[in-house]
Amino acid sequence: MHIATGADASTSLNLGILAHVDAGKTSLTERLLHAAGVIDEIGRVDAGNTQTDSLALERQRGITIKSAVVSFAVDDVCVNLIDTPGHPDFIAEVERVLSVLDGAVLVISAVEGVQAQTRVLMRTLRRLRIPTLVFVNKIDRRGARHEDLLREISRRLVPDIVPMGTVRDPGGRDGAYVPFAPGDPAFTARLVDVLAAHDDALLTAYVDDETGLSPGRLRTELTAQTRRALVHPVFFGSAATGAGVGELMAGIRELLPSVDGAGHADDPVSGTVFKVERGDAGEKVAYVRMFAGTVRTRDRLTFGDGREGKVYGREGKVTAVCVFDHGSAVPREHVRAGQIGKVWGLGDIRIGDVIGVPREGDESGGRHFSPPTLETVVVPTRPGDRGRLHLALAQLAEQDPLIDLRQDDLRQEVYVSLYGEVQKEVIQATLLDEYGIDVDFRETTTIHVERVTGSGAAFEIIAKDDNPFLATVGLRVDPGPPGSGVEFRLEVELGSMPYAFFRAVEETVRETLRQGVHGWEVDDCVVTMTHSGYWPRQSHAHGTFDKSMSSTAGDFRQLTPLVLLSALRRAGTEVHEPLHRFRLSVPEDVFGQLLPALSRLRAVPHTQTARGASYVVEGEIPAARVHGLEQLLPSLTRGEGELESAFERYQPVRGEAPDRPRTDRNPLCRKEYLREVAGVRR
Repeated sequence: MHIATGADASTSLNLGILAHVDAGKTSLTERLLHAAGVIDEIGRVDAGNTQTDSLALERQRGITIKSAVVSFAVDDVCVNLIDTPGHPDFIAEVERVLSVLDGAVLVISAVEGVQAQTRVLMRTLRRLRIPTLVFVNKIDRRGARHEDLLREISRRLVPDIVPMGTVRDPGGRDGAYVPFAPGDPAFTARLVDVLAAHDDALLTAYVDDETGLSPGRLRTELTAQTRRALVHPVFFGSAATGAGVGELMAGIRELLPSVDGAGHADDPVSGTVFKVERGDAGEKVAYVRMFAGTVRTRDRLTFGDGREGKVYGREGKVTAVCVFDHGSAVPREHVRAGQIGKVWGLGDIRIGDVIGVPREGDESGGRHFSPPTLETVVVPTRPGDRGRLHLALAQLAEQDPLIDLRQDDLRQEVYVSLYGEVQKEVIQATLLDEYGIDVDFRETTTIHVERVTGSGAAFEIIAKDDNPFLATVGLRVDPGPPGSGVEFRLEVELGSMPYAFFRAVEETVRETLRQGVHGWEVDDCVVTMTHSGYWPRQSHAHGTFDKSMSSTAGDFRQLTPLVLLSALRRAGTEVHEPLHRFRLSVPEDVFGQLLPALSRLRAVPHTQTARGASYVVEGEIPAARVHGLEQLLPSLTRGEGELESAFERYQPVRGEAPDRPRTDRNPLCRKEYLREVAGVRR
């Protein structure tokens, strides 16, 4: 295996390293960089001197909080390696990375085995068809497993695995990884068994002549099926000792798909922003994966959210570009297809934005993992910091939009959404360390959603009744399929009024639905515009534009919430609570006490399986009760219980539905209020 420089590499591979927390992925990143000659000394997570955990808080806690990009070259391939957080509280960081990956390495601990986050990650990687290798780390640790762990991976994670070697002397510093020889009979039999399940021609050839399949043909088919995300080769090793890392690097080069960006460098620009940070001077810096075209310094770019294959309306001029090469980002004049670059100058850029032309089949705007299910109020310990707090949280929301910053001017409160308590602690430490703002949090509460139950419509006609705005807006709201989000449709001619007015209506619809009749976000619905109308631009005789005689986008932004909430009330909404699926392993002798405890927590067991001296219970539990189960488990099971839980779906709330406190984002939309806003226009 030849280690090249980044300048020598003609193709790129954007590789994600994913794992459950503490499986050793950041240590593996260090070992890969060292093996590639990028760093001379391997950093340690506990020493706080790794290449990718650059935040002070990451070094203090020894966990990855923000995704980070480093680069190394293998032969003619430049690998842009993205180290992602493993703690479930920071799954949003992983979500943003998935849309830019060519392949992934899923790291599993040889001691702990398949864990809750491991399963969540693999399910998502398979659903998105991202080619994935499995690396079983820590074979040097006491308790490391091999054959037993392979069975566990096949049973609990993914059945279509191909072990690429065996382990000698696991559980100590002498533990070594021994790759199978190409003609090894057991390896050949396993390859044929797994590969033939996806290739009838291969199966037929093997049945006709068991010796007719050469090792070369099998290896070629293994590469093809791995790149199609049908099978998953498994490597063993240790990031601490370096065992198996060379074989993993060779597997990354051979088995995962790389991109020849030179062939698409002259195509129309297409890229996705997966990370935004602030530079030393407070300027925005966008991390962009380029799928086509070339972005150069001084280029003027169009970017937006890319809904329905379009890029909506923001522009910026590129002032500087860095490209990842042989470790860190280095200044360049351009970033081309296949590469990851840092771009300066795009002041309005947001995470998830599409730059240029959306690529065909792009899922970057989709939700890959569950949304946050918790929220809390952030309170500054010094009342005079309220203004600074909102500005600081707004900047944090640029880097993590899922915290969903909400301001309540009436109560002088700021709400943020969370995945868990560790994320809350990180926000608190970040505000203090980076902004000098000390904060406390109110009690964490569960986030609900509203679902439309029927069909409802409403409209307001320009200059009719008590409509105070120079706009006609009619909207109909209908339920949408589960998981479909919000869809906006037109039943009026697109040319019936300026496009900017339609855009104003759609943007306001999406904003208004963030707080429905009960104050919760409304999702999975279809909003159809049924009426439209405006007054064209008019002037007085002397040529002065008269705003009171001409419709503006502001008229549509002010009127749309009134019409939409009227339609929502007529359609009806139902409050739903988040539900988690859980897997609980407990000693056999406490199983009888477990079921009544689950019942008190409103958990519903679906399966109960005896496994040796343990029982495994799988089922569903309201998200609001998961913390209670976590607290109950140690005393109930003598500390031997193991709980995995993850968001599964929403279900209607039993009994009285909770209302969410409203914020200034979505007023009650009374007509009296709207008249007051309209002022003297009528």
